[in-house]
Amino acid sequence: MTEDSRERFSAEARGAAPDLALLCLLMGFEVDLAVPDADEAGIDACLAPARLALDRLAALAGTALRGSDNRSPAETAALLAGALAGSADLRGGPGVYRRLESSLLHQVLRRGRGLPITVSVVWITVARMLDLPVYGVALPGHFVVGVGDPDGEHVLADPFHGGRVLSYQDAEAITAEARAFDPGARLAPELLRPAEPLEMVLRVLGNIRSWAAARPEHARTQLWATELSLLLPRHPAQLRLERAELMVKTGRFVEGAAEMDSYATILDAFDPESAARVRLEAKAARHRLN
Repeated sequence: MTEDSRERFSAEARGAAPDLALLCLLMGFEVDLAVPDADEAGIDACLAPARLALDRLAALAGTALRGSDNRSPAETAALLAGALAGSADLRGGPGVYRRLESSLLHQVLRRGRGLPITVSVVWITVARMLDLPVYGVALPGHFVVGVGDPDGEHVLADPFHGGRVLSYQDAEAITAEARAFDPGARLAPELLRPAEPLEMVLRVLGNIRSWAAARPEHARTQLWATELSLLLPRHPAQLRLERAELMVKTGRFVEGAAEMDSYATILDAFDPESAARVRLEAKAARHRLN
């Protein structure tokens, strides 16, 4: 059941201070978490093991940090790495990019392995629980964290690779690697700024969409990731067409065609040629009912 978890997701995303970890955990209800009771208490009960895992990691990190006042950002990063990557063995690993579980926070907490962004979400969440200045940094092609004051003394750390501290040259090298997939990738100053929680959630969902798009048998996974993306206050308008096309692909021809017609109406104002193509797709979708 996902209706209640989606309502919770939408409400949290549109709240004054969206909870990054909660939004990522709610994605699990689309896959393998089941709500025994269709209410908020039932959702919370399903999330309890993941929250307990976060509490344990926070306690572990808190113990490592105890008694070390006036730490530099580099020292804080090293202590967090020792606790989370060292003692808890939370990091990336072989094969993580081939597994959907690597994008699902509750599974990352259970397995101790995840994508750069989901392992970073754990670092950020644990740090917030301990009142530490840790934030996400969306480098092209590889997500890391910043530790310290983004406008002052800080370091970049790579949770995926055990929390190693990155130099600016390291960040540039990561960006250069990303240019193999995105020729326009550049290490612009704004990319080193703290990533907003909803930007991170959209990026996690984008990873899921990309994973599923490469595996046609997982069109329904791509569909739910697209639908959750559309529940966020800000999202690419193109996702509406993606959702419509996925509806058709999964057999919901009438709904998909109606969504295409609606999107074409929006396109009419600035791209009539694309609007006409979308309407042809809608017509073809309806013909598949015959």
